[in-house]
Amino acid sequence: MASSPARRRRVVTLLALAASLALAAPAVDARPGGGGGMGSRGSKTYSAPPSTATSPGATGPIQRSQTSPSPGFNNPGMAAQNQGRRFGGGFLGGMLGAGLIGALLGAGLSGGLGGIGSFIGLIFQIGLIALLVMFVVRFFRRRREGDQPAMAGNAPHARSGLPPQNGMNPGTNPMGGGLAGGLGGGLGGGVRTQPVQVQPEDFQAFERSLNEIQGAFGREDVAALRRLATPEMVGYFEEELRANAARGVVNRISDVKLLQGDLSEAWREGPVEFATVAMRFSLRDEVFERSTNRHVENGPQEAKEFWTFVREPGGSWQLSAIQQGR
Repeated sequence: MASSPARRRRVVTLLALAASLALAAPAVDARPGGGGGMGSRGSKTYSAPPSTATSPGATGPIQRSQTSPSPGFNNPGMAAQNQGRRFGGGFLGGMLGAGLIGALLGAGLSGGLGGIGSFIGLIFQIGLIALLVMFVVRFFRRRREGDQPAMAGNAPHARSGLPPQNGMNPGTNPMGGGLAGGLGGGLGGGVRTQPVQVQPEDFQAFERSLNEIQGAFGREDVAALRRLATPEMVGYFEEELRANAARGVVNRISDVKLLQGDLSEAWREGPVEFATVAMRFSLRDEVFERSTNRHVENGPQEAKEFWTFVREPGGSWQLSAIQQGR
């Protein structure tokens, strides 16, 4: 039987391993929004935007949003998570019989499923505890920051079918200027939408936003992000910046260039206007160690994403959602 000091050393080693894995996870795709779908698209938040010539494949779902789906609405992102839980439920339940729980019941770390099973079970339990702590911290942080409107940003005016502007090609929109509204999109059926058109100056604003948001994120300039994006999106960006700080790294982004872009859909909900555009762009996405400036890793050098912008009458376009394109 292992001595008490040896057991403690084993637990400390496993905790350190789990912590290092947890900190390394956010670095998979470091650029702002690169980890998945986030934000709000009004009543269309949980409806996939129409494909375009820039991104003809399926669009990644919104996975994090302050907009709640209507009762009974099937959110693809949530469905995938639920299926994953059903698939893994029995296996993870068995793991909980080993490791830490086995130790509490007097069987020691080698109890429950046996030596190797207990070892794996302990790693799973540590990971689950780390995830639980992360979710609790995020929950109370959002409660502390106060409730914000689902679309805290303001939405824009749109027109399509116009000549290309600075890489944006409104003419490639197969819907000819936005999806005809009136169906209410993904949320409650009471929301009425109307198609709007995007003008050339709007496409220029979208391209500027792409460059400015990437640059502001790389500089960790939260004030600039607050000017360019909705409070909801800024909250997600701040989470990513805090995760970088916890890992002791900084994500520097430069040389952003729009390669291709076109309108997916544009619509109005009451006085608020939305526009979703598909954009394929190149960039230098690099991660450096914060204390030594040592180069750590490179991120993707080309990306394809759907960005949704929102604007109220007389306001400027603000980024309200990012989804991954195919």
